Amino acid sequence: MIRRPAVAGSFYPLDKERLNKLLKKCFEGIDQKSENIISAIVPHAGMIYSGKVAAYAYSKIKKSNFIILGTSHSIIGPKFGIMKEGIWATPLGKIEIDKDMSEKLLEKCTLLKYDILSHEQEHSIEIQLPFLQYKFGNDFRFVPINIKSEYPTTEFLEECKIIGKSIAKLIKNKNWIIIASSDFSHYIPKKYAELIDKYIIDSILKLNEKEFFSRLSEKNASVCGFGAIATAIVASKELGAKKGELLKYSTSADVTGDERSVVGYSSIVMK
Repeated sequence: MIRRPAVAGSFYPLDKERLNKLLKKCFEGIDQKSENIISAIVPHAGMIYSGKVAAYAYSKIKKSNFIILGTSHSIIGPKFGIMKEGIWATPLGKIEIDKDMSEKLLEKCTLLKYDILSHEQEHSIEIQLPFLQYKFGNDFRFVPINIKSEYPTTEFLEECKIIGKSIAKLIKNKNWIIIASSDFSHYIPKKYAELIDKYIIDSILKLNEKEFFSRLSEKNASVCGFGAIATAIVASKELGAKKGELLKYSTSADVTGDERSVVGYSSIVMK
C-alpha cells in the first residue's frame, strides 16, 4: 500500500525542486551539529509558517529510524491509531513503515489500534517526512501513530503514559528517535500566545507530564498535540532523558505580520 501525499501543494510545495529550495531556506543559518537527543517536539503548520522553527530540531537529529507521534485533527479513527505497514510518498520519494516495530507495538500495547483511515488526510505526520528526507534521503524507516487529543484529563494522561512506556521498552538501546508533532496556541493575540506558551513549555522542559496537563487545563490552552507531547515526555524519561531544551519559539505573526490572531510554534528536544 502506498499512502499518497495529502497536503503537498498546500502545506508544502508539490514540486520537488521548489520543496528542496524551501527546505534549504528553512535550514539556512542554523548550526547543523547533531546531538544525542531522545525525542523532539516540532510544529506541523504550513512549511512557510513553521518550517524554520521545525528545522532547529531537525538540525540536531542524527540519522536513525523514527516513531512519529502525530496529532489527529479528524473525528475519523481510534484515539491511538497506528498504521503498521506500507509506504508513504512525498515529492522527495518514498519511505517505508517499519512493519516489525509497528507489529511489536500493537502486540505490546493494546491501547494502540491498527488504523489506516485517520492517516489518509492527516497532515501532522506527513509534513515531518520532507525534513527527514532532506537530511537523510529515503534511507530510514518510521512508525506513524496518530493521537486524538480531546481533553487533558487524568485518564487520558494515564493512557499516554502507558503508550510512552511501551514505546520506550521497544526502542531502548536501538537506533530510534521519537518525534512529537504539535503546534501551540491557536488564534489568539500574539502577546497572550507568548505568555501562555511560555508557561506551558516550562513544564515540558522540566519533563513533567502531570504539570503539563495541569497547566493546559488551567489556561484552557489550545495546544493541539498535547497527547503526542505527553507520550514523548514519558517515553523520553524512560529512555534516560534528564531535561528538555527549547531551541526556538515563534508565531505565525513573524511571517504574516498579523499579531491579532496567531499560532505558536516550538522546537524542543529532550536529551
